[in-house]
Amino acid sequence: MVKISGDWVLALGAGVLLAVMININSQLAEFSSPVVASWVAHGVGGLAAWGLCLVVGSRKHSVAQRQSRGAAAGRIPFWCYLGGVPGAMTVVLAAVTVNSPLGLSGSLALMLVGQILFGLLCDYFGLFGIPRRKLQWRDAHVSLCTISGAGIIIFS
Repeated sequence: MVKISGDWVLALGAGVLLAVMININSQLAEFSSPVVASWVAHGVGGLAAWGLCLVVGSRKHSVAQRQSRGAAAGRIPFWCYLGGVPGAMTVVLAAVTVNSPLGLSGSLALMLVGQILFGLLCDYFGLFGIPRRKLQWRDAHVSLCTISGAGIIIFS
């Protein structure tokens, strides 16, 4: 039996916050532009993250954890600093698609399909320092179910 942990609740909360963020940013983009919405979202998000760092502090991973992810002690891979780039593009692209006939649910459905397919590629090839994982038939089944569900949401 699969045990539901606090991580599951956090992940579900992140999904809800992602949908809220996309909706709010697309409304801002409607009054300005997708690029302005991205600037505002990341500016406000940067201030919020800074505030969280002040309140919560930053936890450093142990040397063993860093080495298990492919990073040498004290050396951070350059691509670790580039997370804001896809984040900014996500805000821009989502702002465009939410304000299209796809709407919020269609945009989120296709974003989920993209996340799952790219996640499977990352797992298989070990991209970005994550451990390689052999893909299984259930991965194909999950992908097909997600794609089918997105199709039902969009075309119903």
